Amino acid sequence: MVKLRLARQGRKKVPIYKIVATDSRSRRDGRFLESLGQYRPSNEPGQKIQIKEDRALYWLNVGAQPSDTVRSLLSREGILLKWHLEKKKVDPARASEIFNTWKTERDAKYASAADAKQRAREEARRKAAKKAPEAAAPATETSTVTETAATIEAEATPATSSEAPQALGEPSVTSEAGLNPEGERNAESVEG
Repeated sequence: MVKLRLARQGRKKVPIYKIVATDSRSRRDGRFLESLGQYRPSNEPGQKIQIKEDRALYWLNVGAQPSDTVRSLLSREGILLKWHLEKKKVDPARASEIFNTWKTERDAKYASAADAKQRAREEARRKAAKKAPEAAAPATETSTVTETAATIEAEATPATSSEAPQALGEPSVTSEAGLNPEGERNAESVEG
């Protein structure tokens, strides 16, 4: 049975697929009967698919079965619509009118999707530009508020033993382990 399927070409991480007509028993990248075109998934939308339309229609007419991916590619290009209209024996003038209507609708859909994507990018840029000055202003306000709070706190707290000299007769503040706040042992706690 003849299949229309993809054969992988290209380098690592940059795939290019050849659309081929091949025997269903041959390997994926093995021998094929005819190359029908290319599919480049990493290219721009208009340049992704190149198919020899007349040869694809020929293989479909002789009974070749497309794989799921090739079927979607052929459908996206309108080749399956043309094949269907030929198979139903629709008048050629009427068939070309149907195809042209379908093509204008498809192009309008792709154009509106591209416009929507572009508008979303511009909106994201505007939001980012709008947030950048707003983000910088509150950061300066909060830093001045925290600096003011720190100075008020420092003035309100009493001086510790390291900041003020102790009077001669007062014992130093010790914890249960006999350590003063600096972590040194007091002479009074050492018994000896």
